[in-house]
Amino acid sequence: MSTSDWHPRLETTTELLDPAPVAALAALFDDGLPAPAPGDTLPPLWHWVALPRWAASGALGPDGHPRRGAFLPPVALPRRMFAGGEVRFHSPLTVGEAVRREAEVVSVTEKTGRSGALVVVHVDIRLFTGAGELAVSEHQNIVYREAAQRPDQAASLPSEAEPGLPLNRIGANEWALHTDPTLLARFSAATANAHRIHYDWPYATAVEGYPGLVVHGPLQALALLEVHRLMDGAPVRELRHRGRAPLFCGERARLLASAVPNGVALELFGPRGESAGPCATVDVVTG
Repeated sequence: MSTSDWHPRLETTTELLDPAPVAALAALFDDGLPAPAPGDTLPPLWHWVALPRWAASGALGPDGHPRRGAFLPPVALPRRMFAGGEVRFHSPLTVGEAVRREAEVVSVTEKTGRSGALVVVHVDIRLFTGAGELAVSEHQNIVYREAAQRPDQAASLPSEAEPGLPLNRIGANEWALHTDPTLLARFSAATANAHRIHYDWPYATAVEGYPGLVVHGPLQALALLEVHRLMDGAPVRELRHRGRAPLFCGERARLLASAVPNGVALELFGPRGESAGPCATVDVVTG
């Protein structure tokens, strides 16, 4: 199927804000905050976990994602990245309630970047409470890129670090993020994310050309928001999240929170520190 033969469609479903993956994410962070239980308000962005979308095995492509050409366009470029987005929170969602989910592709744009050809797919998602109120409006940016050059030298082996607490406070507004293969596998399971770059080291290194397992973009964004929760941050009205550079499993990472007018800026820095710029950012508007 070519992109010209594909047409976007509105996908409407009724889904449960599942308490099981919510509890799984709380167990993953293990940071002392109470796990949201049925009847509790869902924390910001936790709908990524509470609404897992398990594709049928026969519908998966070689990278582990659902084959393109149904909801998402049949983009030929092989490497997929969840690049960021914007989210507004209108009404609270409750763990265990049924919600109406509306999703549609609003644009498909071909571009040329420093790394070659790429396609940017914009997806809009709306979640409505059981009473029919708009709760969340979300805009997601998905980027497809060309295949990477195979590395000239052997990639490093997967991190041998033992599983441990992902978040450790190292300053008043500063936290360390610990990642290991177990953490990535558990997050993939909680979010129904079968993308092989997060758990299949031979595929990630030999096929997609990464130096190791890739830490999920949504995991980085949720970790930054968890820091906001741990600091007793004000309720989140809206946010913008962006993945700027990859973070690989086992790499040293630091999360920093800075007060800004009307909210807080959350940044995740990789092993090269602030001089290289953040790997991920979340800009939060509170109130």
